[in-house]
Amino acid sequence: MQLCDVYQGLGEQVFRELLASISIGKLKTFQLYERMKLRFRVNKLNLESLARSAPRQLERIAVERDEAFAAEVAQAILVCHLEVVIGVLNFLEIPHQEGFFEKDAEIAKYLTGDWQQRSWDAHASSMPKAVLVFYLNHLAAEMTPDLPLFNPLAQAGK
Repeated sequence: MQLCDVYQGLGEQVFRELLASISIGKLKTFQLYERMKLRFRVNKLNLESLARSAPRQLERIAVERDEAFAAEVAQAILVCHLEVVIGVLNFLEIPHQEGFFEKDAEIAKYLTGDWQQRSWDAHASSMPKAVLVFYLNHLAAEMTPDLPLFNPLAQAGK
C-alpha cells in the first residue's frame, strides 16, 4: 500500500480533518512553511486556504497519484503531531529519537500481530482519531507495505 492509497482509503472527511490539524506555527518551526505553501499551491498558507483547497489536494493525491506530494503532506501532518508519533512508537517499544528513526533501523520486526488495533485501542481516546489512524497506516505503508488499510473510523461509522 502506498501513501496515495492511505489518503484515498481514509476518505475526504479524514483528509479534511488532517489538513485542519496542521499547525502553521509548527510548520514554521520545522522550516516547512514556505515549502508547503508552494506545494499546496496557495498564495497564503493558513487553515482557511487549506480547507478551501482540500478537494484539489486530495485529487492530486488520489487521482493524479502524486506520491511525492502525498509524502510531503504526510510530513507536514506528522511534524505537527509528534506527540502521536512518539506515543505510538513508545507503546510499540520501537527505538526512536523524538519520533525519528535511525537511518537503517529495522522497524518491521516490532510491527507484529494486530499492532495497529492494539495501538488504536491504547490511544484512540486520548489522541486525535484522524491523525492516529493516519499515522498507523503511514507506518504500515513505510515498514510493511503489504498490510491492507486499517480504518476503524469506517467501522465505527464516523
